[in-house]
Amino acid sequence: MTTSRPTIEQEYAAARPKSKALYERARQSMPSGAAHDGRVFSPFPFYVERADGARKWDVDGHAYIDCWSGHGALMLGHNHPAVVRAITEQAKKGLHYSACSELEVRWAELIRGCVPGAERVRFTLTGTETTSLAVRVARAFTGRDDIVKFESHFHGVHDAFVAAVKDPFEIPASAGVPASTLKTTLVARCNDIAHVRELLDEHPVAAVILEPAGGRSMTVPSNPAFLKALREETTKRGVVLIFDEVVTGFRMAAGGAQEYFGVTADLTCLAKAVAGGLPGAALVGRADLMDSIAFSGDAKRDRTKRVADQGTYSGTPLVAAAAIAQLEILKTGEVQRELNRLGDRLRAGMNQALKTRGVRGCVYGASSMFRVFLGADAAELGLDDWTMDAARLDRGMGAALSGPLHLAMLVNGVDTSRGNSNGWMNGAMTDKDIDQIVDAFDRSLARLQEERRLA
Repeated sequence: MTTSRPTIEQEYAAARPKSKALYERARQSMPSGAAHDGRVFSPFPFYVERADGARKWDVDGHAYIDCWSGHGALMLGHNHPAVVRAITEQAKKGLHYSACSELEVRWAELIRGCVPGAERVRFTLTGTETTSLAVRVARAFTGRDDIVKFESHFHGVHDAFVAAVKDPFEIPASAGVPASTLKTTLVARCNDIAHVRELLDEHPVAAVILEPAGGRSMTVPSNPAFLKALREETTKRGVVLIFDEVVTGFRMAAGGAQEYFGVTADLTCLAKAVAGGLPGAALVGRADLMDSIAFSGDAKRDRTKRVADQGTYSGTPLVAAAAIAQLEILKTGEVQRELNRLGDRLRAGMNQALKTRGVRGCVYGASSMFRVFLGADAAELGLDDWTMDAARLDRGMGAALSGPLHLAMLVNGVDTSRGNSNGWMNGAMTDKDIDQIVDAFDRSLARLQEERRLA
């Protein structure tokens, strides 16, 4: 008598009893048993015990090549010696001074030396804080209220920007947000400069904000020609152009997407890689805009016209030390150039696996980012000629495929982003790691075919 092979879900669950037990404990104390929406998945998340280089190990002893890379923050991989040394040495000197330090000055100088248009730097803690501050600065500077954002683009979870993040775009990404709050958030179609012109002509727009490489880590990529046209249109109308480079900052190049695409924004929001893997972020941009935050000494102006901003953990010495250590390495661009080479090789290898297996799909992206879409190729999705349907791309391959693919990749030793099947590479990865990721993808496709989940 033969027994059938367990399903992907069964194999994953059976091999992770300690993670399952931790998940049951976590559900008693935390909503959905996790600290972040993106870490929740069925049948239960795994729990990491340690990480080093390009890998992490869970409590049940399984090793994974880490294509999350700290949600994109760990550009150098886990436990880079320079970053660990900087954190360790600073921890002995103090975690929080409630005062200024030379470290924050050097951190700001490094950012200004890398990022185009970064004439001033204001430190914050998270990407959400930073995009919120950027909008406030733009409104104060222009005297206008409306903000244009794009379908599928994600700018954090503050009220103004939960509009049009996920398909269907008419429904906010979160409950608990008054409709009146969203009235000043105008939604534009991706890569449609004519639609943007209409909105700018018809409304008192303070700023246009977007992820320059495309919504939600290139779920819907941006046309480089569109970025250039957007820069021209906003300049012509005195509208502030805000680049949300929380993901792309220091990743696509030392100067981020602005250097990569050759388009400079008025304000740029940075997080993730800007802080060396610790919680930290920054708003940077034109001096005249950023000085809306500065004290002038004029009591009336400072009380009525200044943009107020303060955060307990903004620019703290421990974070600054880690950030400096990472940016001193990233500023040359060598890490990014090598990662971009590996990224091209990874996408090519994964696409070849699809072709060899006879699976309709594509792996697309740029720089050291990738996204998997099963069920349609690049031409069908409009990726080749920029005719893409944002809603279709945002929906992706659907839960019936994305969930099993994610679990199959985990079973084969690779961790990727959950719902959108995205990945961010890190500087600890090598050509050998790329080979292993491609092999894991190939074996995962074979497993999905074996279980008749792929046509």
